[in-house]
Amino acid sequence: MSLALNKQELIEYMELVFPQVHNDFVVEDLTETTITMRLKVGNRHLRPGGTVSGPSMFGLADVSVYAMVLALKGRQSLAVTTSSSMDFLRKPENGSDLVAECKLLKLGRTLAVGDVLMYSEGSDKPVARASMTYSIPPEGSAAAAFG
Repeated sequence: MSLALNKQELIEYMELVFPQVHNDFVVEDLTETTITMRLKVGNRHLRPGGTVSGPSMFGLADVSVYAMVLALKGRQSLAVTTSSSMDFLRKPENGSDLVAECKLLKLGRTLAVGDVLMYSEGSDKPVARASMTYSIPPEGSAAAAFG
């Protein structure tokens, strides 16, 4: 499947639909099969002890799958998470950004299933793994497009 949105179009659309968080995440790379996203870790992402919190890692996984769905399906702002599973594998490096590598395992008309591996910047050992399922609104519905 070819990309419906290129990297720049994806970035601009995500800024439009999620202005409240678009500065937290960076699209580093986008291909027809994968997306690499970065969480720019700040104090608000840390838990006691200085490591990245679970909710922040969940957010990175969630936005990574959402962005991959957008890149392939186009403007589907109301695609929503319907299922998720997350494994925390090791403690992230203190103060390091997190980098997520996401691949969609299935992209259908109404559901998308993605797999995400997250790493501390500069490490090849994953800190977490997530599986996310998204529901995609029917094409042509009023809920399918925004902006």
